[in-house]
Amino acid sequence: MTYTETRHHELRRTRLQMVDGNLVLNQRQSEGGLSCRVYHNGYWGFASAPRGDAAALQQQAHLNAQAMARFGTRGAHALPGGGYRGEHRFQGKPPISTGQAAEQLAALHAYCKRRYPTLKSTRFLLREEEHAKQLATSEGGESLSAIRRATCHLFMVGEDAQGAPVEIDEPLSVKGGLGDLDLSVEALAPVLEQLHEHVQAKRHAVPAEGGLHTVVMAPALAGILAHEAMGHPCEADIVLGGAMTADLLGQRVGSELVTMIDYAHSVDGQEAMVPVYVDDEGTPARDAVLIERGILKGYMSSRETAARLGIEPSGNARAFGPHDEPLVRMRNTAILPGRDRYEDMIAGVDSGYLLLKTTNGQADSTTEFMFGITLAYEIRNGRVGRAIRDTTVSGSAIKVLQSVDAVSDQMHWTCAGYCGKKQTMIVSMGGPALRARAHLGGQ
Repeated sequence: MTYTETRHHELRRTRLQMVDGNLVLNQRQSEGGLSCRVYHNGYWGFASAPRGDAAALQQQAHLNAQAMARFGTRGAHALPGGGYRGEHRFQGKPPISTGQAAEQLAALHAYCKRRYPTLKSTRFLLREEEHAKQLATSEGGESLSAIRRATCHLFMVGEDAQGAPVEIDEPLSVKGGLGDLDLSVEALAPVLEQLHEHVQAKRHAVPAEGGLHTVVMAPALAGILAHEAMGHPCEADIVLGGAMTADLLGQRVGSELVTMIDYAHSVDGQEAMVPVYVDDEGTPARDAVLIERGILKGYMSSRETAARLGIEPSGNARAFGPHDEPLVRMRNTAILPGRDRYEDMIAGVDSGYLLLKTTNGQADSTTEFMFGITLAYEIRNGRVGRAIRDTTVSGSAIKVLQSVDAVSDQMHWTCAGYCGKKQTMIVSMGGPALRARAHLGGQ
């Protein structure tokens, strides 16, 4: 059995960074390439080049698959998935130049300097990224797909009573280019005001009490929990590699309030932030229901992992760069909103913590995780109290999700970051606020 795919891939990136009104980075990158992948006798062969002849690369990929076969006989699978034919590009607002973008950042800095004179520093990091992939497969697939996103990270730095820096950031993200990202002072003034309030509160932060606590995770944290702690263990290659989720299909992994889906290209009738209509193997992308009312229902898969597990492929095979092989990757992963009001969730906590912002953390195939918390507040007698110092939240994602007793009716989506599984990847994640039990680091 031999299956082949050929991908023409162009990647363009722009980065600007302004520190205290000074443009310190203005970078534009463009790369492209041609890659071929062959599945032959149970092994994959891959070859890529900046340019060249597709037939020659395909031959090299076939030789590479044969070379892999020296490791021994391996059962070949008939790869499901069919062949997708179509074109998908995002049509957004007219583009703006890097000069215009720099002017917008300078206006934001001037506003912050005038309104918040006690700040020690402001920093703005602006990024634009576009992937265009033209794919042809031996299954008859012919597709052109593009993913484009723009992000801006706003940073404010203050100083506490001991003179130590206190930094808070806010990520903004949109589908499209710099022209689709509203960086006007009028649009961002409320965001900057709230960010400044958090900086002032954190100047007087107190340490958290370490141990198991009731926590209200803001929507941004719920999205990261969905992606890192439960999303990766539901990727079929990790399942086949021994993740504990391999033995939990059909079993309870969360409370009845928890439903989690990896969306392909549409959410509630609207195009998702990272729309994937066809993956990088030419498979038509479909939604992957991972958890339904607390029960583990399925996995995200590629052609081969689907064949090995005996399931339908979901179209999750994605490659970041022109010279990367497709891996099973998430697209738009989210815990679905519930019916609780965010304010009521906080009011129902006698003693606990409100977790608002996090840094990237660690999670493994057992669903154990640890995330850094960079902004959080005490909850005492149903009221938000003092800010706490940077800490960590950890535990088993399954145990945390099983303890969920409230899910807000709000929903927050972001595509500001990357997933780092072997190769970086643009993903989006979403979630409502969750009230659960988790371990916090502290005194």
